[in-house]
Amino acid sequence: MKIIITGATGLIGRSLCEKLTNRGEEVTVFTRNIEGAKKSLPPIKNFVEWNYRNPAKWQNEINETDAVIHLTGANLFGKRWDDSYKRKILESREISTRNLVSAIKKAEKKPSIFICSSAVGIYGNQGDQLLTEESATGNDFLARVCKTWEEEAAKVEDANVRRVSIRTGIVLSTKDGALKQMLLPFKLFVGGPLGNGKQWFPWIHIDDLIRAYIFSLDYPKINGAVNGVSPNPVRMNEFSKTLGEVLHRPSFFKVPASVLKIIVGEFADSITASLRAVPEKLVQNNYNFKFVKLEAALKDLLQ
Repeated sequence: MKIIITGATGLIGRSLCEKLTNRGEEVTVFTRNIEGAKKSLPPIKNFVEWNYRNPAKWQNEINETDAVIHLTGANLFGKRWDDSYKRKILESREISTRNLVSAIKKAEKKPSIFICSSAVGIYGNQGDQLLTEESATGNDFLARVCKTWEEEAAKVEDANVRRVSIRTGIVLSTKDGALKQMLLPFKLFVGGPLGNGKQWFPWIHIDDLIRAYIFSLDYPKINGAVNGVSPNPVRMNEFSKTLGEVLHRPSFFKVPASVLKIIVGEFADSITASLRAVPEKLVQNNYNFKFVKLEAALKDLLQ
């Protein structure tokens, strides 16, 4: 398959490029920094300079491509959420997706599938409510961003292109992301839950998430929103306790939401939101998770 990937130098993109090239797919990376991407992605041979605001320079590359996987978006952890950065978070997703979809519609030979990243943050803070792909969405800033993101992606369906929006949970990896940032306090014997610890924590092992992307690519019955999470979400207290046990470290030093708010501002509300999301669509389509239990996932990554 000929596959275009944006955001390929991020955590998900790097792993996805490796898996796809290993199975013989022809991957082209759209990137702002070709030289940097070449260093991050040594297996990839094809690179296209990509400014999402200027589709005239890259839209012809879409023609005769089998699939487009869109992972680009300003890093939510990139900096404190002031009005300027919130605008960047939204526009980097909304405008890039809109222009990619427009290019797909203009292609003489269109890809058969458009996979676009999203996040379980679309549901907002919903306490103990079980969240499937059919659940109501939230109305906080991150939820509104994700809804806009998915609405732009869904417009590709007007061109009879299958669309999948993968609502990613907390990706467990030692290479980047939340787990990597949590490891240092635990190793220094001051680890513990964020917030009150009672909120649901929708985790997924990086290997299962990458396999879910490839499963969505290969399996025509998968379309629309897909929760990219483990079947067994846990509360933050349980996550911290399990992480501490795997690392042989204490896990009782809580970081109150009020302290988080001082450190990261409005983003603290998203970090401590309770999201009891489950992967109903993947399970219904017989997707086989490698890591169903949190302890096994953490031991695989840390031991």
